[in-house]
Order: sequence, then structure tokens, then C-alpha cells
Amino acid sequence: MTIEYGVWGLRLALGVVFGLSAAGKFADLSGTRKAVGEFGIPIRWVPAAAWALPVVEALVAVGLLPPWTAAAAALVAVGLLLVFTAAVALLLRRGKHPACSCFGAASSAPIGVRTLVRNAVLILLAAVAVVGALRYSRIPEVLPVDRAVGMAVVAVFTAVSIWLWGEVRVLRRRLDQQALSTLGAEGLPPGAVAPEFELLSVAGGRTSLAELLAPGRYLLMVFVHPGCEMCAALARELPRWQSRTRQALTIAVVGNGEVPAHEVWGREQGLGDIPVLVQQGNEAALRYRVRGTPSGVLITAEGRLAAPVARGAMAIRDLIQIAKHESGQAITSENGQTVSNTA
Repeated sequence: MTIEYGVWGLRLALGVVFGLSAAGKFADLSGTRKAVGEFGIPIRWVPAAAWALPVVEALVAVGLLPPWTAAAAALVAVGLLLVFTAAVALLLRRGKHPACSCFGAASSAPIGVRTLVRNAVLILLAAVAVVGALRYSRIPEVLPVDRAVGMAVVAVFTAVSIWLWGEVRVLRRRLDQQALSTLGAEGLPPGAVAPEFELLSVAGGRTSLAELLAPGRYLLMVFVHPGCEMCAALARELPRWQSRTRQALTIAVVGNGEVPAHEVWGREQGLGDIPVLVQQGNEAALRYRVRGTPSGVLITAEGRLAAPVARGAMAIRDLIQIAKHESGQAITSENGQTVSNTA
């Protein structure tokens, strides 16, 4: 009986995944249309595809439950996942990282290697579900009614919990965006005390402002988004800048979204030992009044803003020059020696 329970549980789990995916797409049709277009669907077919995809996913989710449709639904699931995975692999090969929107607005992170791994696992599970549905064609009829219904109730409760969690994330993101849009002038004034923060780190744990500050060294926080091409181009320059200014400057990257996605993104850009921190909402951007990406904030070793917020690669490069110049002056006054500020 253990195998029968496993087959039923697997079908329920896949039903939850495809049901949540369909519900998320229906709830964020504009995001779905955008994602479909970025995945290469011709413009004239985008509206139809944006509707057809969640409809098919919903039919798969429902079809996995009755024994007479389970195998066919699982087979369709395998096909959908294979097509999507092939599209993701092709886009990654071309260097493109559009937002997945696989589960609607709650999952707007850009595609990456993690997307391929997740899909590979789902394809394997769906293939097992096909075999299980064919070999054990009377599930859940052969299971005790109370057990079969109980497992279904747990699956529904899990789906609802995940959905509510996603909705909370979306609401928090929208509140952050609204707060950013109602701020006054961008950035804090030079000389202001740098607001404290404690953000998730891709290296594990959390990192605070105090941990990034070091005596005699400025801190440059570069705000990025993994889906921003300008941010990616800038990020690839940061290791070179850091190596040339290591005595005067610490560089940290601050993103927004999922830690695994930023870990993959940081690896792809070759950030090396540059800390990559992740906001759970826009908490650091709100405190520093940063409105867009890429943007840079320069902080003195004493924890005060050294310059206005810099928007764009050229402006951020100017912040590095400020840090080099000011650090050189400080070393000259303390040691009585002239220090070169040349990169």
C-alpha cells in the first residue's frame, strides 16, 4: 500500500504545483503577457498564449486527480515542462535572463541555472507520475476513503498557504514601490548618518552595515537587479574596481528578490569575493532613498553619507574616484607621505 500512497501523493503534489502556476498567471495576466513575449512568442500570439498557458496548466492540475485522466494529464505536464525548459536553455545560451513569472507576480525573478534544475526535477516527477498512473490505474479508488481524502485536504491546505504567502510578498513589494514613489528628493544628503540594515547574504546568514564598515575604508553599496542588463554590465566591472581600490574602498552589491537567484547571478557576473546582499522587500533602498538600478551609495568609514546617490555606471565610477581621492588625503595627513590616487 505504500507505493499506492506515494503515487497518490505525487499526483497531488504535481496538481498543487500546476494549480498554483495557473492561478498565479491568471492573477497577473499583464506579467504573464510580458513573460510570454520575452520568451519569443510572436507579438500577435501573445494575448492568446497568455490565456492558453494557464488554462492548460489548470486542466493538468484537475486532470491529475481522477484515475481515468491522470496518465494523460501527467504526460501533458511532461510536455509543457520540456518545452519550457528548452526555451529557458535557449535564452540562457543567448545571454538573456527574462523574468520567469512562472507563478505570477510572486515569482518575478529572472531565469537562470536554478530554473533548469527545478524543471528537471519536475520533469522527473511528472514522468514517474505517468508510469504510476498507468501501472496503478485505480488510485485513489483502492485507497481507504479517509486516507485519500485526508491527503487531498492536506494538499489543498498547502496550496492555499503557499498562495497566501505569495500574495503577502506581492503586497509588500507593491507597498515598497508605493513608498519609493512618494519619497521626496532621491538619496540622503551628504553628511547624514547612514541608516542601519541587516540583509541576507548569498554566502549565508545576514550582514549588517557595521560588518561592512572598516577603519580607513569607504563603503560603496551598488544597488542592482538581476534582470537589469545595465546592472549586469556594471557588475562585471566591479571586481576590477575592487582590486584597484582595495586599500581605500569596500564594494558590496545589494539586490532584491531571492537569495539563490542572486547567488547564480553573482557567479555569472564573476563577482568573486564581493559581498552580494539581498533585500526581502526594498528595505535598504527605502532607507537610503534609492529609486532605481544601477545606483551607488558611498559611505565613509565613520558611517556617514559621503556623496549624493549616483545613478548609472558613470556616476558610480565617480563615487569610486571620490573614495580614492579622500582616502589618499587621509593617508597623507596621518603618515606624512604622499599616496597616489591613480587606479
